[in-house]
Amino acid sequence: MIELKGLTKVYGKGSKAATALWDLNLSIKKGEVFGVIGHSGAGKSTLIRCINLLERPTEGEVWVNGVDLTALNQRQLQVQRRKIGMIFQHFNLLTSATVYDNIAFPLRLMGTPGKEIDHKVKELITLVGLEQHLNKYPAQLSGGQKQRVGVARALASDPDVLLCDEATSALDPQTTDSILRLLLDINKRFNLTIVLITHEMHVIQSICDRVAVIHGGGIIEQGDVAEVFLKPKHEVTKEFIRSETQQDGPLRAAIDAVNGDFGKAVKITFLGQKTYESTLSHVARGTGVNFAILQGTISTIKDVPYGQLIVRFEGSPEAVEATIAELTAQGLDVEVIS
Repeated sequence: MIELKGLTKVYGKGSKAATALWDLNLSIKKGEVFGVIGHSGAGKSTLIRCINLLERPTEGEVWVNGVDLTALNQRQLQVQRRKIGMIFQHFNLLTSATVYDNIAFPLRLMGTPGKEIDHKVKELITLVGLEQHLNKYPAQLSGGQKQRVGVARALASDPDVLLCDEATSALDPQTTDSILRLLLDINKRFNLTIVLITHEMHVIQSICDRVAVIHGGGIIEQGDVAEVFLKPKHEVTKEFIRSETQQDGPLRAAIDAVNGDFGKAVKITFLGQKTYESTLSHVARGTGVNFAILQGTISTIKDVPYGQLIVRFEGSPEAVEATIAELTAQGLDVEVIS
């Protein structure tokens, strides 16, 4: 669906040149929600703007639906861009236009007949739940309502791809969740490919199928969200996970205090139905170890439940090792924390 090949973007020239992206390769499947996460300055905004060529790459190719956008002239590119919707962090609405006119704006640019525009706008306004606000102006709307208008406007041309540039970072947590639910509903209803960038792991965890972690203009880690979230490999990814699960501070001191000949701290990860099963207590009774829970989390990654426990095992080294081995044999991921 989307293929980025050898993507490089350099701003400026000579001694003032700054490389935002470097030889980046990425593949995004049709119908998936793909997230790109990174710190400020990592290159994620440049990356998403290269997909619709709002930023033209210095080198490399951008393929969308089998078309190399970098090979098109401006008129051909305008036609292809109609298949790529985009929503922005700060909404980018026309302040002097009503909700109706904001959604109708791209349709009018395309020369769509008036009756078709009216039908489409009313269909979209119902989809995003703003039927009572059709004739209001952006200044009369909340942040969440403005973003819903932005979503409706992005969908007006029936795109195949929806790009989300930090679409929830200006919103409060409750409103963020409502927008994420809307995006997920749109993805399922229309099989729409969604690419979103964010610096919030919660956003990735809530709706994405796969994720890429960008750092220094390159992809340092990518894969299924569950795999990356539960088994991060790169230190930058681990930082995002720690900030989400708050695994620092007092917990670190507790872990340091228990590791020894007759105590060991471990992180146990449960995924799917195993999240709700009593595997840990059953195994511990069988091996004769005692355990204390130092930290615990139960949540979901998209629609899949998962749990993570950090526990202290107490017992003989043999009993502790037997417990870890049996938990692993039961299909749980067990990591000794040092």
